[in-house]
Amino acid sequence: MSSSDQQQDQQQAIPPVQVFYCEVCGFPPEYCEFGSSLTRCKEWLKEEHPALYNRYYSDEALQSKIGTLSLENQAKLEKSTAEKEAKAEKKADAALKKKMASQVSIKRMERNKRKFVTAIHGLEAFDVDLKKAAKFLAQKFATGASVTKNAQGLDEIVVQGDVSDEVLELVQSSVGVFKGVPVANVEIVEEKKKKGE
Repeated sequence: MSSSDQQQDQQQAIPPVQVFYCEVCGFPPEYCEFGSSLTRCKEWLKEEHPALYNRYYSDEALQSKIGTLSLENQAKLEKSTAEKEAKAEKKADAALKKKMASQVSIKRMERNKRKFVTAIHGLEAFDVDLKKAAKFLAQKFATGASVTKNAQGLDEIVVQGDVSDEVLELVQSSVGVFKGVPVANVEIVEEKKKKGE
């Protein structure tokens, strides 16, 4: 291949397209209207990138888009956008209420004479990765810890040994994986082994 062919190939190389994404919904700005948070997307775009805002949401741009829609379709579009936003806000509020109503229980259970395990249940409601939390606890207490299913079929972390008070202190101090777990939602439960077992 001669040097002139190489130069020609370099001139014909097309640079990659840099795509800009909205920080609110994660779509490119021209597709924000298909998300559930158009109003917040528009506010963010107007503050952060006024040139792009004018390109997609200025009066002229909207008139050119709307010019092809009938008044009836225009009203339907605005109504559906408002419904989507309300639905997304309702869903976020419900998730927050559920999160705040969730309880984390730290249960100390007797296995044999003077042998205990500590079961921690309810952390998944606060977006805690149970496997990472089990690994963190195993390293912290130099013991075994694993994620298992409890009698109700829900995931829980089982730590070998009586470490319920120490786990409560970790949650109170918001250390490591326990950041974001409210202390008010944590309770310690002691389960004694039934006689005859």
